[in-house]
Amino acid sequence: MKKDKLLKRCIALVIGLFIMAIGVALSIKANLGTSPVSCVPYVYSLGFPMTVGLLSIIVNVLMILLQIILLRKEYQLMQLIQLPVALIFGFFIDFAMFLLSDLQTSNYIYQWVLCLLSCVIIAFGVFLEVKANVTYLAGEGLSIAISKAFHTEFGKAKVGVDASLVIIGVVSSFILLHKLEGIREGTIAAALLVGTIARFYNKNFKFIDSLVSTEKEGVGEQMNTANQEKRIIITIAREFGSGGHEIGEIIAKELGISFYDTKLIDLSAAESGLTPEYVKEHEQKLANSLLFDLYEQNYAYVNEEMPPLNTLFMVQSKVIRDICKKEPCVIVGRCADYVLKSNPNCFNIFIHAGKNFRMERIIKEYGIAPDIAEKELERTDRERGNYCKHYTHRLWGMASNYSLTIDSSLFAPKKSALLIIHALHKLID
Repeated sequence: MKKDKLLKRCIALVIGLFIMAIGVALSIKANLGTSPVSCVPYVYSLGFPMTVGLLSIIVNVLMILLQIILLRKEYQLMQLIQLPVALIFGFFIDFAMFLLSDLQTSNYIYQWVLCLLSCVIIAFGVFLEVKANVTYLAGEGLSIAISKAFHTEFGKAKVGVDASLVIIGVVSSFILLHKLEGIREGTIAAALLVGTIARFYNKNFKFIDSLVSTEKEGVGEQMNTANQEKRIIITIAREFGSGGHEIGEIIAKELGISFYDTKLIDLSAAESGLTPEYVKEHEQKLANSLLFDLYEQNYAYVNEEMPPLNTLFMVQSKVIRDICKKEPCVIVGRCADYVLKSNPNCFNIFIHAGKNFRMERIIKEYGIAPDIAEKELERTDRERGNYCKHYTHRLWGMASNYSLTIDSSLFAPKKSALLIIHALHKLID
């Protein structure tokens, strides 16, 4: 790393730490509860004659020691840079508390204004810290250590660390103060909002990348349509039980081109390092988009980590683009119509059918019990819709997103396939 780049990143880190410290001080002044990582130092500052900043340093040092214990020989000495960062952050918190020492409020609405403002400010500090890409605060470092030591997702480890800090804060508050202090509705707001707001900054403040000279390589490469050969790609999105897989197979056979559906599972697993079982279990489905958004915001605190589902989507997108560079084909599902939106040779199909038709089909073809067929149908369609909306920001099944939609209940699979082929020929002739 060049010295000028390192200097810029260190400056961005220090600025980020100072901004976060201002946010922490504001959250304390709001008196609605601090963020999870600050609640323990704040509670102990009320019970002992020590400042929040000093206690923050102590808590961070303890978390650094836990990282070393968990990772042992795998612990990288470079991560000891978290120690001076913890010292600087603690000093900044005390300095911010001094700057805001005259700020007092007992008005509940004004308290909420300060609380929300603190979330916005802390999030910007987190954003700068992550963009600096020098190191993490000890809390995020501990989450990474836990995820590595116990082979779990970073997001789950982050939730566990935050929850543990809140529990420690609550127990300590009752032991030391005999009442609950420092953990209130503002703590919940910070836990839910800070990461989400940091993600917003990451998406919309791209100019910061050039200021700190961070260069990222995109996981998904853009297709060069100017030099792309004339190669027809047919993508098929489908409602569960509508026969999209079967229709796609017939189209591929009739046209003499490759067919990709379940084959993409093994290709994605090989590319990502995820197991085929994980890919099969998690692809093309998102049970609850809102809950996943809340879970995903934990990853705003780190630079190189991302939720496994995001990794899976990006890897599958790359696999799909690589396939389409090499050969004409039919691709079923995986939001391929969106992934290939810059490809002028795509013919995008959506296959749907009435509920009764699809229920009968999944009972007969997939062996699903009749008493749960309707719930299975609704669940699968909902998961596919959530997945599509989260990763493409499109409404799944919206006719305007496709070249052609077809009701497969009106035709046999072979007839549906021939109709699609006929429409394709009309388009390219």
